[in-house]
Amino acid sequence: MIDIGEIQEILPHRYPFLLVDRILEIEPGKRIVGFKNVTINEPFFQGHFPKHPIMPGVLIIESMAQVGGVLAFKSTKGNEGQLVFFLGIDKAKFRKPVYPGDQLRIEVEVIQERPPFWRLKGMAYVDGKLAAEAEFKAMLGQGNKGGLEK
Repeated sequence: MIDIGEIQEILPHRYPFLLVDRILEIEPGKRIVGFKNVTINEPFFQGHFPKHPIMPGVLIIESMAQVGGVLAFKSTKGNEGQLVFFLGIDKAKFRKPVYPGDQLRIEVEVIQERPPFWRLKGMAYVDGKLAAEAEFKAMLGQGNKGGLEK
């Protein structure tokens, strides 16, 4: 298990944009499972939508990308000082609305790894039902050189 303290050592995101609370399982180079507790206190519910709060789909994708970022980081040797950058998204589908009080179970598996690039597939479940899925690309790079430089 990876707790929020270790997640914050890996990812640069912070409130309100840190969208993963805990990592439950990890098989470096293969798959990872994490979760995000969705509460009414999330700032995006103020505008999305005031009388019918629904978690924006793009933030569900972002939570999958953050879990995938932890997987890429923990699977890479010599990762010190590196950050994970989100490069692209494909085949995103939203199957079920996510409401305050839901817990997102986020499962991400590696489709392809060609260091420093990763192609991943993410699935987000609520109560065992698929809420969203997507494929996305990421890379590890030096954060202190302006991002995408290796």
